[in-house]
Amino acid sequence: MSKDLPDHAAVVVIGGGVIGASIAFHLAEAGVSDVVLLERDELAAGSTCKAAGGVRASFSNAANIAIGLRGLEAYAQFARDFEQEIDFRRDGYLYLLSDQQNLDVFTESVALQNAHGVPSVIVSPEEAQRISPLIDTDGLLGAAWSPHDGKATPESVVMGYAAAARRKGARIIRHCEVTGIDSDGGTITGVVTEHGRIATSTVVVAAGAWSRAIGAMVGVDIPVSPVRRQIAFTEPLRELPATSPSLTIDFPSNFYFHPEGKGLLLGWSDPDEPEGFNLKFELDDWLLGLGEIAGTRAPAILDYGIATGWAGLYEVTPDRNQIIDRCKAVEGLLVATGYSGHGFLMGPATGEIVRDLYLGKEPSYDIRSFALDRFSAADIERGETNIV
Repeated sequence: MSKDLPDHAAVVVIGGGVIGASIAFHLAEAGVSDVVLLERDELAAGSTCKAAGGVRASFSNAANIAIGLRGLEAYAQFARDFEQEIDFRRDGYLYLLSDQQNLDVFTESVALQNAHGVPSVIVSPEEAQRISPLIDTDGLLGAAWSPHDGKATPESVVMGYAAAARRKGARIIRHCEVTGIDSDGGTITGVVTEHGRIATSTVVVAAGAWSRAIGAMVGVDIPVSPVRRQIAFTEPLRELPATSPSLTIDFPSNFYFHPEGKGLLLGWSDPDEPEGFNLKFELDDWLLGLGEIAGTRAPAILDYGIATGWAGLYEVTPDRNQIIDRCKAVEGLLVATGYSGHGFLMGPATGEIVRDLYLGKEPSYDIRSFALDRFSAADIERGETNIV
C-alpha cells in the first residue's frame, strides 16, 4: 500500500475538478474529519481545465438561477476568501436571437430571471452590437443581455478550493485511479485504487464524463455520456474592441466567443459530434462549421487565423441538467455530475448541497429536479427531455 493512502476515510470524493474540489472543501470546512479526494491525474486535468470559464445566472428555471447566483457571488469574493486570484470579471452574457420562437422563450426567461434578482433584459439588435461590437446585426430580431454574468479561470478556482480543503484537514491524493468500489448488502464499505484500498462508508462520484464507469462499479447507472467540445484561439487582433461581453452566444447554433488575451476564444458545439472520449483537437470539419456561422454573425472574426486550441468533454445527461443526489439503491453513494457544460459555475453551490446531503440536512437549494432516478429508460435512450 502507498504510504500516502490512508487506511480509512469518512468520505472519499472521486474526481479532482472544480466539483470534487468544492465538495472536499465544504465537507472539511463543516468539520467532517478524514475527507479524502482521489484524482487519477493532476487536479483540474479533466474537463475543468478545458472549460471556457463562464459564470452565469441567466437560466430558464428557478433552481439553476439560484445555483448560478451563488456561483457569481462566491467567485466575486473568491480571491479574498481563498487567497487565490481567479481573474473574475463581470462583463455579461449576450445571447443573439434570430427567430421569433427563441425571442419569445428568452423573453419569458428574462422575466423569470428578473423575478429572482437577475438584471437581464431584452435589447434591440443595435444595442446588442453596441455591447458586442464584432457582431453583425443582419437577421437579428433582438438579444438577451445579462450584464452581471461573468467569467473566471477554472483551474485557479480548483487550486484555491484544494488548498483551503487541505488547510481544513482534507487529504488530496493525485495520480491515484479508482479501480473498484466495495459494498456489502447494498452499503458502501470501501474504495479500491491502483495503490490500495480505503475503508469508507461514503463515496461521492464527481468524476465528470467518467462518472458512469464509477457508478457501474456498484451496479448503479449514472446516465451521463461524454461528448467532445472544441475551443480555438485566434491570433492577436489588431483592433480588439475596448469592451466585450464575457460571452457572446449565437442561439441556437451555440457559437460563442469572448476576448482572451489579445485575441478571441471561439467555441461551437457541433450537433453532429458523436458521443465518446475523443480528445483530439481536430480543426478541419469543426472549423468549417464554425466559420459558416461566424461568417453570418461575426464576419470580422474570419479575418484572423487560429493560433491554437484544445478539445475537452462535456458530461451530458438526457435533459442537459445535472445530477446531485443521494443514491437510493446503494447506501453511502452520493452523485454530483452531469453538468452538461455548466459544472464550473455550479461548483460553489454543489459543494454546499453535497455537504448538506452528507450531514443529513435539507439543502438550501431546490434539487428535486436533479434526482438520479428522474430518467425513465426511454428518456435515457432518446435523450429528448427538457434542455436548459
